[in-house]
Amino acid sequence: MTRDEFNAYCSAFPASTHVVQWGDADVWKVGGKVFAICGWNDGAAAFTFKVTDMAFEILPDMKGIRPAPYMASRGLKWVQHYASPGLSDSELKEHIALSFDMVVSGLSKKKRAELGLLKQKQPS
Repeated sequence: MTRDEFNAYCSAFPASTHVVQWGDADVWKVGGKVFAICGWNDGAAAFTFKVTDMAFEILPDMKGIRPAPYMASRGLKWVQHYASPGLSDSELKEHIALSFDMVVSGLSKKKRAELGLLKQKQPS
């Protein structure tokens, strides 16, 4: 997945917002909470996203995936796809969608209602 494809995909999530911060990283949020980040790793795009406890144990065993720098060291369950082979584009999209769902589920019901996310639908 290219950085442009990542941004196009994340922009399709309902109520998502985009900011550039942390040294030119594309940061995608919902309700003010981060669900996906694309930054650089040795000149290549690196994709960071929230995962379940189980995925946090399994995914870093794959070549090209590691606990997310900074976030994982703070006890957060985030991983980074930083090199090949890593995940396929479809797998990466699936994990980003799951990250979005986890972040939305952590928002208050009131906030989800304000954002129109009580019955969210994922982009395909």
